Amino acid sequence: MASAYAKFSGELGVCIATSGPGATRLLTGLYDARLDHQPVLAITGQQARTAIGAHYQQELDLQSMFKDVASYVETASAPAQTRHLIDRAVRKALSGRTVSALIFPNDLQEMDYEDPPRKHGAVFSGVGYSQPKIVPFEADLRRAAEVLNAGSKVAILVGAGAMHAADEVIAVAEKLGAGCAKALLGKAVLPDDLPWVTGSIGLLGTPASYRMMMGCDTFFMIGSGFPYSEFLPKEGKARGVQIDLQAEMLSIRFPMEVNLVGDAKETLKALLPLLEEKTDRSWRAEVEGYVRDSWEVMENRAQARANPVNLQRVTWELSPRLPDRAIVTSDSGSCANWFARDLKMRRGMMASLSGGLASMGAAAPYAIAAKFAHPDRPVIALVGDGAMQMNNMAELITVAKYHHLWPNRQWIVCVCNNEDLNQVT
Repeated sequence: MASAYAKFSGELGVCIATSGPGATRLLTGLYDARLDHQPVLAITGQQARTAIGAHYQQELDLQSMFKDVASYVETASAPAQTRHLIDRAVRKALSGRTVSALIFPNDLQEMDYEDPPRKHGAVFSGVGYSQPKIVPFEADLRRAAEVLNAGSKVAILVGAGAMHAADEVIAVAEKLGAGCAKALLGKAVLPDDLPWVTGSIGLLGTPASYRMMMGCDTFFMIGSGFPYSEFLPKEGKARGVQIDLQAEMLSIRFPMEVNLVGDAKETLKALLPLLEEKTDRSWRAEVEGYVRDSWEVMENRAQARANPVNLQRVTWELSPRLPDRAIVTSDSGSCANWFARDLKMRRGMMASLSGGLASMGAAAPYAIAAKFAHPDRPVIALVGDGAMQMNNMAELITVAKYHHLWPNRQWIVCVCNNEDLNQVT
């Protein structure tokens, strides 16, 4: 829920747990946040060494346990440290789009709070930090523009890092006569009614995305860490340009000619005036043909008869029935296939799932977090029967407790019950 809250709100997600097994249960969600680059703070307790008694067997070395998943881990040892530790943990999580973890031992929790002797600006009070504007140097932008202007068959791939840059992506694609595929976490970046949007890419992708990537001569990757390089252009067949806010994500999937460290929206705005309008639209027309063929394939598969029901048909029929501004979450497994391929996003909708980790059991917690972030919006979760049994039935207790706080109470779970671990079989 904390990872999803960060995704849907753009703010810090926070989760809290007890010590021992309570703390270990946070790990899947924290790895989800780390792999999908979301700012999350985890706060846990710890049994005091002076009073562990019969609960010794529950105690763990939480500092070591969290150090792989969290970029910042600290154990408080005095009340006066608390304010500084929280400030530091929040600042690290927000600025690095990563996970922080704070551990408060039991005996410390019994002490009275103390202010630090010297204070500094505190993030958690709403002051002291705001995201900077990050844009590449002019020379690097010009190098990128030269590559993109030289190409005659430009293919764009957008991910979650472009979520706030839809207008800029559309403007660049129109100017370059490009087609655009969407990584799974970037599904909501562009509406699927644009005729040159090829849909998802990769194992859960569409024929249109694959054909576009195999036929392009220029590859432009924006805000994505898409992991399956076999679905990208062959090395040496296309020149590459990439934009990412984190330098460590550049050129790890494809040998890019120009790497741009920057915010997707601001970088595209700076790049746009340097791009030349392509007059030859034959590549765009070819991509649009791929898209038409691909949707026809998806529809034919959705219409295939099945006993008792073709679950792809359910997702296909859901698209035109989705309310405006709906938020859709999906679990991992076969329902993620139909979420990726068949669900048509419209402008103003949001959607997400466990991306880099692909953990089962995420759809209902994600949907609850979506409601806490946007209580006025309708929310639909697509869940497999296995994931529903794992933990999502328990999540319904949370909904029962809090739904009266939501001005819009449309919170819907579609359980895709094929009675099979289908993504495996």
